[in-house]
Amino acid sequence: MKAIQTVGVAGAGAMGRGIAQIAAQAGLRVKLFDTNPAALNSARDTLTNTWTMLASKGKMTAEQAHEALGRLYLIDEIKDLSDCDLIIEAIIERLDVKQPFFKELESVVSAECILVSNTSSLSITSIAAVCAHPERVAGFHFFNPVPLMKVVEVIDGLRTDPAVGDALMALTVRMGHTPVRAKDMPGFIVNHAGRGMNTEGLRVVQENVTDFSTVDGIMREQAGFKMGPFELMDLTGLDVSHAVMESIYHQFYEEPRFKPSPIGTVRVAGGLYGRKSQGGFYAYVEGQKQPVIEAPAPALNGPAKVWVSPAHHLGHARAVELLKRLGAQVQGGHAPDVDSLIVVTPFGEDVSTAVSKQKLDPARTVGLDTLHDFEHSRRRTLMVSPATHPEYLQKAHAIFGGDSVRVSIVRDSAGFVAQRIVAMIVNVACDIAQQNIATPEDIDRAVNLGLGYPKGPLGLGDALGAENILDILRNMQSVTGDPRYRPSLWLQRRVQLGMSLLSA
Repeated sequence: MKAIQTVGVAGAGAMGRGIAQIAAQAGLRVKLFDTNPAALNSARDTLTNTWTMLASKGKMTAEQAHEALGRLYLIDEIKDLSDCDLIIEAIIERLDVKQPFFKELESVVSAECILVSNTSSLSITSIAAVCAHPERVAGFHFFNPVPLMKVVEVIDGLRTDPAVGDALMALTVRMGHTPVRAKDMPGFIVNHAGRGMNTEGLRVVQENVTDFSTVDGIMREQAGFKMGPFELMDLTGLDVSHAVMESIYHQFYEEPRFKPSPIGTVRVAGGLYGRKSQGGFYAYVEGQKQPVIEAPAPALNGPAKVWVSPAHHLGHARAVELLKRLGAQVQGGHAPDVDSLIVVTPFGEDVSTAVSKQKLDPARTVGLDTLHDFEHSRRRTLMVSPATHPEYLQKAHAIFGGDSVRVSIVRDSAGFVAQRIVAMIVNVACDIAQQNIATPEDIDRAVNLGLGYPKGPLGLGDALGAENILDILRNMQSVTGDPRYRPSLWLQRRVQLGMSLLSA
């Protein structure tokens, strides 16, 4: 296949400018095409300022900045793309616009020119269907902002020549980014894998388990994520996030795992998109998210006698260790004293189910989430049933917040908050692997770089214990009866065989 030296970028918006920037910096001749002269002038000014700034900060030399600008050509007629070795389309996200554009490109370029789309959600096979040579059409999905988001999805359509994907993988490395390869399926890798976080976060709030800021706090400070789902949706814009949720749900023929929430529909209708609209799940003043104030833990009155249910071995061990560190009086034995606070540590079940199964006093029972190691968590989560007495809840809050670590209190939920969201993240990734959409390594690489999770989802499942994730999913499905929680066969089989989730 011919070496790629001249790249055409169609569309001078934010994505097109970003792609043009890293291509020019990589030594490629770049033709930036747009039918709007104002967009081209704006792109040139933006890129000139960007390269000047990078040179002033020592990120590149003044000579390199000058050379990059010299490799950039602005064109407003499609015929001027005729000498390109590769054309990257970054125009409006509509199939009825992309298809005729690709058809027109074919009438202009040489037979060796590769044609790719930067689409994030449309089928590459569908785009290529109108082309005389669909074998040269592929997906080349960058993330915004392009210079900072270092992952690129290379997508093979059903009729794409594998050599085209190979060339794009090599080009991605040349441009300083990390390529991952995917089959042409809805959402590819990153947008597909991202369903676990956002849809489950919305479901938690829809079920009135807790509010959105508490969900975010738990995911950040207990589960170790940079952002919770609602912070993330405010950042990307709910108008965009909700549309992607609906699109992927319908493209997978109403797969229950991807079911969106009416919360998103209502908020989009109300124009509460997030940061861009100065209001979303959070309030914003001059673009800055306003903090949500949390009440501190109450003071403990009197001695703290606590009995921890031994029903879950790992949960019991972690809870007892934490309580001893907090100075609580831990009662031993197989049954609680009549005045002891009762702590259960379910994996995937709610407090009501644990109370019923273990025949405990519901008024004195609270749940403690023990999936994540307390040594590294900056937040703990307690869960109450409808029957938990306020006196015992207050006592639990005082005990578990005794060292100034934040404590979130949530209503009964199969899988608390962190358990159910993390389990869904891992499970969706397992199913991507099961469908062979991408390799396990590329799934983790794409999600880690594209979504900024603390680990790739499969590695995260291994770190937390794949058997624990399977236990949580099975119990959530049993308690709720909801097929969205059915475990992926990839997960189930690797637990049964004692294998890593990253094992192909």
